[in-house]
Amino acid sequence: MMMSSSSMAAAGSSSELIYRGLPGGGAAGFSSAAKPPQSSTRSISCKAAARLLRYVAGEQRLLFALLGMALASLVFLLLQPPSSSSYDSSSSTTTAASSAVVGLAAVHHHHHHATSRVPLGLKRRGLRVVVTGGAGFVGSHLVDRLLARGDSVIVVDNLFTGRKANVLHHLGNPAFEMIRHDVVEPILLEVDQIYHLACPASPVHYKHNPVKTIKTNVVGTLNMLGLAKRVGARFLLTSTSEVYGDPLQHPQTEAYWGNVNPIGVRSCYDEGKRTAETLAMDYHRGANLEVRIARIFNTYGPRMCIDDGRVVSNFVAQALRKEPLTVYGDGKQTRSFQYVSDLVDGLMKLMEGEHVGPFNLGNPGEFTMLELAKVVQDTIDPNARIEFRPNTADDPHKRKPDITRAKDLLGWEPKVSLHKGLPLMVQDFRDRIFGGADDHTTATTKAAGDSN
Repeated sequence: MMMSSSSMAAAGSSSELIYRGLPGGGAAGFSSAAKPPQSSTRSISCKAAARLLRYVAGEQRLLFALLGMALASLVFLLLQPPSSSSYDSSSSTTTAASSAVVGLAAVHHHHHHATSRVPLGLKRRGLRVVVTGGAGFVGSHLVDRLLARGDSVIVVDNLFTGRKANVLHHLGNPAFEMIRHDVVEPILLEVDQIYHLACPASPVHYKHNPVKTIKTNVVGTLNMLGLAKRVGARFLLTSTSEVYGDPLQHPQTEAYWGNVNPIGVRSCYDEGKRTAETLAMDYHRGANLEVRIARIFNTYGPRMCIDDGRVVSNFVAQALRKEPLTVYGDGKQTRSFQYVSDLVDGLMKLMEGEHVGPFNLGNPGEFTMLELAKVVQDTIDPNARIEFRPNTADDPHKRKPDITRAKDLLGWEPKVSLHKGLPLMVQDFRDRIFGGADDHTTATTKAAGDSN
């Protein structure tokens, strides 16, 4: 059937509309051609970019945007934690303000290890310090000094050889606390520093219960090292010159390994302290714990136990009681005697310093037992007689510290001579013996003032 001319014209018109992209119709094959021209899209993008540029340029918005980015970058730099890169050549590009903030952040980061190097203008923060054995002879003098400089002190002591009287004058001080506790059992405390002095130190006391003595040195030291590791505290171990045993080297340096009888009657103390040093160094190497090790030589002064079997306290107590001075063996054995305040100075310098040790802390002035007896006679009673007795087992023949390392690295050396320090101890003993008071119940407040 033939279509009319008008119908054909309509059909052509319809086909042309579909080709130009109008929707509908039956010519789906031409739908891919229904896209807007690319020149139109580019025209719209150019117009949008032009409007954005006019907006940014208007009213100095670009300047403000740049200033905002600069301020954000500066704040980011100031809030960065201190690192080793803060001190290399690249740090020269930072401003003086950012350097100051980084320095203050470093001080805050190491606050619990606060040392004497406090920036000028900043007051030193008092530390929280635990002193095991703090009610004992040396420990109580250390507590006096720590409290005097503004620290808060916790004394942990089972009072086996310590005395409440030694710290009684701190009762009521809010910075002082005492816990009756045996370090063989664990304890949880939040502290910055630990001075570990807990252990009977005289032959009479450590031979009384040798198993307990070595447990205190080993298990007790393990417990306190574990505490230090948990809370990030610095740990100071008070070891002893007894780690050298009966030395074959004279004077003794820290490099000397000693000559110790591992099965003798003194080995509970000698080998116990040697093991404690091993534990401290293993924690230092294996757990990055900050430790300090002091090897203490013979020390004397107020608050010593009157009948503890050590030679100075023996001679002084015997001379005051008009008893013979008992010299064991031929009296030619030598010892070095330091006054307690000198030792406390050394312990604190070691704790606040940057060196692990071990360090010999003692007075290199050497006396034979007969020379010491003569000094006691001159100080107390010129008529005191000397009585010789058989020597005890494993008694060292010579004992004298080489303190070169302490002088060079800690800037420490003893200042109080035996002739100056002994009268202070004699007065303390005289007050306790003739005051009619038991050695375990009397406080000597005057001695505290003398030792500081």
